[in-house]
Amino acid sequence: MKESFVFLAEGFEEVEALTAIDVMRRAGMPVKTVSITSALQVAGAHGVTVNADVLFDNTLFSDPAWLVLPGGMPGATNLYNFAPLQGLLRRQAADAHGRIAAICASPAVVLGQLGLLKGRKATCYPGFENMLEGAEPDTAPVVTDDKFVLGNGPANSLLWALSIVKEELGAHKANEVANGMLLYPAKSALECYFG
Repeated sequence: MKESFVFLAEGFEEVEALTAIDVMRRAGMPVKTVSITSALQVAGAHGVTVNADVLFDNTLFSDPAWLVLPGGMPGATNLYNFAPLQGLLRRQAADAHGRIAAICASPAVVLGQLGLLKGRKATCYPGFENMLEGAEPDTAPVVTDDKFVLGNGPANSLLWALSIVKEELGAHKANEVANGMLLYPAKSALECYFG
């Protein structure tokens, strides 16, 4: 299975980043955390410091499965301002098999400003919709459109992460992980999310 990468910038939203990492690893997806700073330790928006697995500058991103962008401020802005990541995201979006997930401010601040969401449905943290250049804004907690899985904020991090799993490994695996985490009390509720 191809490797996925979760990018950490100073001021990232901790709940979003750690939920994506945890859920993807529970599903058996190989995931590395990547610091876009010069240090492995990256401080989140709420003072939680995470030790990333690798530094961006020391990593080869050959044929990644997913590039994952947590939100948070100024984390999303710091991701956008990091030119090497911009190039990597453009390459991933152009690749027939490239997949990108972003949540909170990042769908707008990063992907929207890069023009990667033109003509697509997209959700983001309320108030950032004006940065979704050329996209069709949606208020849903999670929106999947072709190669993109987008979430609107911290409270929906789990559904967003499970949607990444669903897109990569199918609804059965997403449901298995969700049930293991006790997200759903009954099969009927489970079917509301992933069929």
